Amino acid sequence: MQVTVHVAKTHLSKLIDAALSGEEVVIAKGRKPVVKLVAIPQSKFQIGLLKDELGGPGPDFFEPMSEDDLAAWEGGK
Repeated sequence: MQVTVHVAKTHLSKLIDAALSGEEVVIAKGRKPVVKLVAIPQSKFQIGLLKDELGGPGPDFFEPMSEDDLAAWEGGK
């Protein structure tokens, strides 16, 4: 669907709904197409999505490092 800027201003909500339903919406200045209105893909973010697939518990980052690990991080070993 192609509409003029004036029509787009008047019917923006309807044009957004059309784009969300997969329709291509083009806005034109006069007869020249200048902008395409497209929906942004929505994804659901889920915490812990792979928790059962990654194995046992991960490291406890709040525990102090061992002396050997600390020396390795500081470039000692």
